[in-house]
Amino acid sequence: MHSYTRSESRERAKLFRKGFRQSLADCVDPDIKRKIERIDQAAAARGALELAALHQVQGDARTDLAAAKAAERTAPRADRATARQARKQAEERVRLAERAVQKAERS
Repeated sequence: MHSYTRSESRERAKLFRKGFRQSLADCVDPDIKRKIERIDQAAAARGALELAALHQVQGDARTDLAAAKAAERTAPRADRATARQARKQAEERVRLAERAVQKAERS
């Protein structure tokens, strides 16, 4: 996964266009390739950190869901509705975390 900042995206696009024009003339500057690779490496490192953080959030959400399910099962009849609502909120957090992880892994 790559996570480019706005300035990195602009700089990379500019370098790509410049390299493309130079490739049409058969005189590509190797410095352009190095700059693009440096930007890609920084974005890949940042993306790996973000993906690890998303996996951590997903794991925490799943742990919270397990606790909410246990609390619902052991709640007295008077508190069961509140426990059910807490479980539904925990399930929603798990769904959101899973979507975020899947989206990040696709990109």
